[in-house]
Amino acid sequence: MRRTEHLEEKLKHRFELIRHFYLTNKRMPSYSEMAELFGFSSKNAVFKTVNKLIDLGFLIKDEKKRLQFSSDPLSIRLIGSVKAGFPSFAEEELLDTVSLDRFLIDNPDSTFMLQVSGDSMVDAGIMPNDYVIVDRAKKPKNNDIVIAQVDGEWTMKYLKHTKDGYLLVAANDKYKPIKPKSELVIAGVVISVVRKYR
Repeated sequence: MRRTEHLEEKLKHRFELIRHFYLTNKRMPSYSEMAELFGFSSKNAVFKTVNKLIDLGFLIKDEKKRLQFSSDPLSIRLIGSVKAGFPSFAEEELLDTVSLDRFLIDNPDSTFMLQVSGDSMVDAGIMPNDYVIVDRAKKPKNNDIVIAQVDGEWTMKYLKHTKDGYLLVAANDKYKPIKPKSELVIAGVVISVVRKYR
């Protein structure tokens, strides 16, 4: 039993080496790179290790036989909710694991990210240097925040539908609403805002 547990711990450690390589390099390591990571002298030993990781459910191979993670390597633990005070870590409970990509994005093929410049949307909580996640597949509705090209100029504003047509409205009183003169092209709907504090 102890030997089996020791073997599984070694395999978990090697899986973590693969995961760390992926997070650092944004790709899976090659078999040669895995041999270097594991301290192996032969690719055959890597091949056996990979097969064991597949058997344990850590890795899978897709339809093109490419090595993939069985779950998102960016998943983080969801352990509960917090009030605007001090959480009690002694009472933390693992509720689930959450992939930020899957949590924030509904349509990966039609989604892109932009960095914000300017302060026209600060009252909507969107600050300079934030990142907005934009979905091209979503149909824009009244009061959605959209990325739009107005008469040849790109902007991010609230989309307002009035009896006289569309207006683009800032979330900052310094800026006047924009009424398109000849052209309005909606590139996508803002679905999330990402901000790093450090």
